[in-house]
Amino acid sequence: MAFPHLQQPSFLLASLKADSINKPFAQRCQDLVKVIEDFPAKELHAIFPWLVESIFGSLDGVLAGWNLRCLQGRVSPVEYSIAMEFLDPGGPMMKLVYKLQAEDYKFDFPVSYLPGPVKASIQERVLPDSPLYHNKVQLPSTGGLGLHLALNPFEYYMFFFALSLITQKPPPGALHVRTSDCAYFILVDRYLAWFLPTEGSVLPPLSSSPGGPSPSPAPRTPAVPFASYGLHHTSLLKRHISHQTSVNADPASHEIWRSETLLQVFVEMWLHHYSLEMYQKMQSPHAKLEVLHYRLSVCSALHSPAQPSLQALHAHQESFMPTEEHVLVVRLLLKHLHAFANSLRPEQASPSAHSHAASPLEEFKRAAVPRFVQQKLYLFLQHCFGHWPLDASFRAVLEMWLSYLQPWRYAPEKQAPSSDCQARSVSERWAPFVQENLLVYTKLFLGFLSRALRTDLVSPKNALMVFRVAKVFAQPNLAEMIQRGEQLFLEPELVIPHRQHRLFTVPTFTGSFLSSWPPAITDASFKVKSHVYSLEGQDCKYTPMFGPEIRALVLRLAQLITQAKQTAKSLSDQYGESTAARPFLSWLGFYPADTNGSYPGNDLDEMGQDRVRKTDEYLEKALEYLCQVFRLSEAQLAQLTLALGTTQDENGKKQLPDCIVGEDGLILTPLGRYQIINGLRRFDIEYQGDSELQPIRSYEIAGLVRVLFRLSSAINRRFAGQMVALCSRADFLGSFCRYHLLEPGLLDRRLLSPVGRGRAASLARGPRLSLRFLGSYRTLLALLLAFFVASLFCIGPLLCALLLVLGYVLYAVAMTLLTEQGKLHQL
Repeated sequence: MAFPHLQQPSFLLASLKADSINKPFAQRCQDLVKVIEDFPAKELHAIFPWLVESIFGSLDGVLAGWNLRCLQGRVSPVEYSIAMEFLDPGGPMMKLVYKLQAEDYKFDFPVSYLPGPVKASIQERVLPDSPLYHNKVQLPSTGGLGLHLALNPFEYYMFFFALSLITQKPPPGALHVRTSDCAYFILVDRYLAWFLPTEGSVLPPLSSSPGGPSPSPAPRTPAVPFASYGLHHTSLLKRHISHQTSVNADPASHEIWRSETLLQVFVEMWLHHYSLEMYQKMQSPHAKLEVLHYRLSVCSALHSPAQPSLQALHAHQESFMPTEEHVLVVRLLLKHLHAFANSLRPEQASPSAHSHAASPLEEFKRAAVPRFVQQKLYLFLQHCFGHWPLDASFRAVLEMWLSYLQPWRYAPEKQAPSSDCQARSVSERWAPFVQENLLVYTKLFLGFLSRALRTDLVSPKNALMVFRVAKVFAQPNLAEMIQRGEQLFLEPELVIPHRQHRLFTVPTFTGSFLSSWPPAITDASFKVKSHVYSLEGQDCKYTPMFGPEIRALVLRLAQLITQAKQTAKSLSDQYGESTAARPFLSWLGFYPADTNGSYPGNDLDEMGQDRVRKTDEYLEKALEYLCQVFRLSEAQLAQLTLALGTTQDENGKKQLPDCIVGEDGLILTPLGRYQIINGLRRFDIEYQGDSELQPIRSYEIAGLVRVLFRLSSAINRRFAGQMVALCSRADFLGSFCRYHLLEPGLLDRRLLSPVGRGRAASLARGPRLSLRFLGSYRTLLALLLAFFVASLFCIGPLLCALLLVLGYVLYAVAMTLLTEQGKLHQL
């Protein structure tokens, strides 16, 4: 694509828009590379917003852009390689960003597309705490609408890149796309590795002109002190937007301004969707009572539609719900941040190393997790734990949580392998991290317990999640560190009076996060209290993880694990018995199908015997780990198991659900309902109606079954008398006809009811012909296969049909003789 250098930017933009419709993807990218190299920043400034939107899609989700979240190398290798090369941190797109950055261009970004808490704060004319928004908010010329941010090219590019994970909805065909193989996921990984390096320093920006690299913008440092990023601010620290102050340059921070910006953008766009102030309000009994009143009023027809509690509920609601892909990307961010923070050498990481000689990158590594991530991640996890569906997709949230809990997994140095036990032990160097993140360990563990108690632990995926959590918390020395952290929080305050709790939440933090660091707090108890009070509020009621309340829940979970193990074993045994008792010819349709559709077989057909055995292993190890963490004894587990009636009867089968006998039959008790809901016990339900009238199954052809039923009914009506006469004979012909025309086991069938004495079923039906087996896919497939094999041996269809009939007659004769012989033995 050739463009004259003197053409107007508007014509350049129009030409690129036309090419985006008419030219293939590869050619468009080649043209863009040439345009970026040949045109000056003055002309590229006009096409930059359009280009960013055409790549990442529009903020309202209407335009999909390049659809990076569904672009995979194994599906579209050419487009994938071109897109990754163009958007690489050292690729043409970043060269365009730095080219515009050198000229200090600004681009407007609408406030309405920012995360909810940030948008609400700016619309209320309150400047958010994050330095990312300082000196960027632009008031509209008329009215209160049209608020926007004035962003530099790098910020504008990263805002669109981060928000595309949320605003762009994947197409319906992308449900089976593996997230880790997508271009977007791999780009996030590349950007993190480039701007947050674990080795060396941040690479300088690409040279945009022969004169040298593009200059970095000065960090935006307001002169008015504001609350530390990641910590709750009081109303006294709220500043009006109109009071934004001038920018002070800090040359020491030029080295890492891109790293700081990238991390703040990712955290703000992916995690900052829940307000700390709103979360703390919802912890108060008054707010919970308002929500309860609203929910009760919805169920009552006596109340009028307009109610104060309705407004209260909407004021406390948080509507944003992350997707599984969103959670996986956040987990990638957390894993890289742990590796980034742990890349400090031991002498740099020690508190004594905090000196003026430390480089900005080293200071940034120390501040990355506690200053940027801790608060917003905690609120993000709390919302996920409380609102995520009770299904296997919660595994993504669980693994994100467990990744954050274990920073030692991403430390470059390894422990000395002196012994197996010591190699798995958590080093004492991680005690400060555990103490400063105490709520992430304890309160979220309580949230997981409440979820685990409401899930079906017989499911292999649910059992795996319980196993994963128990295994992580059972790591040697981790439980002891958590317990010491709780003791530090619960110890009485001898020096700090109660009214000074506010100091926990307001350490002064002026300027960029690199300037005016608060003094190091050496009191470990103060650190833990600061962490808890800043997140949960001054009046929080802390529930110790090793206290009696959570211990009782763990005992209940241990009892449910024991019940689930017994249920899985019972299902496995019943499935084995039903499979062994099923003749081979039943798969070909020549044996009466199972009319009951029993639950064990159907469930285990989907799970598989191997999965059942795996479930038992997960539950066994999870129970062992929980006993280690909470020091549970076998006597306690046995006592709980017996108390809730989980013993088996003498036949090794599960008992009926807990119930009482009423006038109209059995009445389930609350325990019985709980046992049925969780699959711990069940009633044996068996189909006892007419086998010809049972619902059409998924393995049958509906139209053919109905035609065969009409045909067999006409034959039965026409030859009813002859069938009765034949079946009444005492010779071999009578036995042969009874084997085919009488439903087996009909006379012995009894009404199964837990109440009463099992009355005999009055279902006496005469002999009849049933052709329903011919409507089964399996039967037709077997017949087609037989004809196909016969054709290979040059056997015609008619001869093949005769051979099949002859074979079946011989089989029926043999079965008739065996049936009669069995009846003689029973006599």
